[in-house]
Amino acid sequence: MNTAYVALGANIGEPAATVLAAFTALAVLPESRVLRTSSLYRTAPVGLRNQPDFINAAAALETTLGAEALLDALLDLEVRFGRHRRDRNGPRTLDLDLLLYNDSKIDQPRLTLPHPRLHLRAFVLRPLAEIAPDLTIPGRGSVAAWLPAVASQGVVRL
Repeated sequence: MNTAYVALGANIGEPAATVLAAFTALAVLPESRVLRTSSLYRTAPVGLRNQPDFINAAAALETTLGAEALLDALLDLEVRFGRHRRDRNGPRTLDLDLLLYNDSKIDQPRLTLPHPRLHLRAFVLRPLAEIAPDLTIPGRGSVAAWLPAVASQGVVRL
């Protein structure tokens, strides 16, 4: 059995309802079960700033899927929720990022683990710290240790 952590985000339509529905969709992924889900967090956009705020969250999964198969399942969920990849960091109906998969370090064109920017983003770290406060990011240290570095980034727990 493998443990994976997924970041969720949305800012088009009804983003809070979408993230809650995505939790439910994650719960029915094949060969997987949701262990924990975070609260929802409102965050300002990163990159393209002229867009609505995001609703973000995190989930811990237990799965027998391999890392790439899990990524494929997450990308399929995004499409089912109406995701169209256009602008990097642009508005989206649903964004699902595979953050961690066990203690794996993977550097492939389709998949980099741990997620290369997770330690720099409060909108990822805060929900992740809520569901896994003692979690370690391979090669980076603990999630808790990175929180002070992103404290100035606006993240509001709903």
